[in-house]
Amino acid sequence: MKSNMHEQTNNTHSLSNLPKVITDLIIAQNNFDSVAYANCFAETGVMLDEGKTHTGRIEIEKCIDESNKKYKSVMKPLEYTENGTSGLLSAECSGTFPGSPLVLKFHFEIVDGQIQHLNVTD
Repeated sequence: MKSNMHEQTNNTHSLSNLPKVITDLIIAQNNFDSVAYANCFAETGVMLDEGKTHTGRIEIEKCIDESNKKYKSVMKPLEYTENGTSGLLSAECSGTFPGSPLVLKFHFEIVDGQIQHLNVTD
């Protein structure tokens, strides 16, 4: 396992070298822990998912809690690239939703170790 992200080429990181906040987000999702998931965001962070915008940790926590109960979705990271404070994670998501598993794209804006903005697309 490389400990220096700068050794990676083309700003593509090995999956063992994801930014801590993204690793924490994946762990929280896979443990169905909506509180830990929301705590990966800045207090005023924004998440766009399924055509809806959720602003702030309380709204994000509520959304993820409902999603966890409905879909039991887990994430398997496939690839991560970054450009400055922006990152793109491709992850296989599986659960009780139609079409499972799906590969989704998680577009992150990370500042000071917290997610400021997340847009989930397919």
